[in-house]
Amino acid sequence: MPRLHPLLRVGIIAVSLYLLWFFGYEQWLAPDGRLDAVLMHNLAAAGAAVLRMANYQAMVPDAQSNVLFLNGVPAVVVSAPCDGLVLYALFTGFVLAFPGPIRHKLWFIPLGNLLIYGINVLRIAALGINQYYAHESVDFNHHYTFTFVVYAFIFLLWMWWATRLATRKSAPTQPDTTYAYA
Repeated sequence: MPRLHPLLRVGIIAVSLYLLWFFGYEQWLAPDGRLDAVLMHNLAAAGAAVLRMANYQAMVPDAQSNVLFLNGVPAVVVSAPCDGLVLYALFTGFVLAFPGPIRHKLWFIPLGNLLIYGINVLRIAALGINQYYAHESVDFNHHYTFTFVVYAFIFLLWMWWATRLATRKSAPTQPDTTYAYA
């Protein structure tokens, strides 16, 4: 079977992943809401844990599982558009669509998604601190500063993949038996 042109291959994979996202998430998981609810609660709880490690009084009450409270006051509401699910899907889709050894993809995709999750937790904790000390700048920082930081981080992960890992050749399976004779 002839090999596909790389751009055609990327296009087919991208369209397939988009259709999977559209029918899997937009038509089924998003309306159901349970996956987003779990992610929102987890991110709020992880953000509160980070703040507690920094000696802040942070918590997520059971009645409002997606709201991070700082010193008894609601500080950050984690909603579905901010739970990072789209970022995980975009990152995974890019790495899957981009050429490269599957064995590198098998460890890089989970590592990248874990790092994206971590920066999202830090973003939520930072928004909590921002709300506590300078609430008038929260809207700007949420929509611009932290968006830039998170997307720049994901871009760096993609660049790492595209320039270092995707192009890395596997070790030859047979040793070279060519000898030079003098």
